[in-house]
This record gives sequence, structure tokens and C-alpha cells, in this order.
Amino acid sequence: MEAAKVDLFIMSYAKSFDAHHLSFIREKLLALDDSNWGMLLNVNLKDPTVSLIVSIVGGHFGIDRFLIGDTGLGIAKLLTCGGLGVWTVVDWFLIMDATRDRNFKRMQPYLA
Repeated sequence: MEAAKVDLFIMSYAKSFDAHHLSFIREKLLALDDSNWGMLLNVNLKDPTVSLIVSIVGGHFGIDRFLIGDTGLGIAKLLTCGGLGVWTVVDWFLIMDATRDRNFKRMQPYLA
């Protein structure tokens, strides 16, 4: 893929991934064909900041976990009212990293 397109993708979605994943993603994208550009733009990446806001507002209902695709943990948080509030507070600190990890896992099939 063209370096300009790869750099545009990296600049646009850099906050959606951990810093140590960005160089790996860039290498894999440079090795891909230009025909994969359209599929790459349709990957459903979540914004970590939005996940944090949702976690603060509705984390005790598990909405933050449902948002990033952790359905099992979302159901568990919903049934326990966020672990009686403890899990909710812990997720305020962990949800952004969990979102970035899920985004990287979503990108894996497109990088192979």
C-alpha cells in the first residue's frame, strides 16, 4: 500500500491503538495491496475517549463493555450493578486500554 495512505490511516486512528502497536500496524499496512484500502476504512474502531465517557455515565450498567464488544463482561456488570460500584470505578481506569486492545484485535484479520 502507498506510504501516504498508510500514514494518513495512522494519523487518523493513532489514538485508537497502543503506541507499541502502531509500528507493527504500519509495517503490515505497507505490505498490503492498495485494493485493501476500502476494507480497511470500514473497520469498526471505537474511540477510547468515548468509551471512557460512556463508562463514567453508564458504566454501572455495563454499557461501556457492551460498546467495545465485551458482551460477557457487560452482562456481568449489568447483573451485579457494576460489581456493587467497585468494578465501575476500576473500569474508569481500564476501559481506554481495553478499547485499544479490542481495536487491535479487530485489525488483526485485515493485517494478515
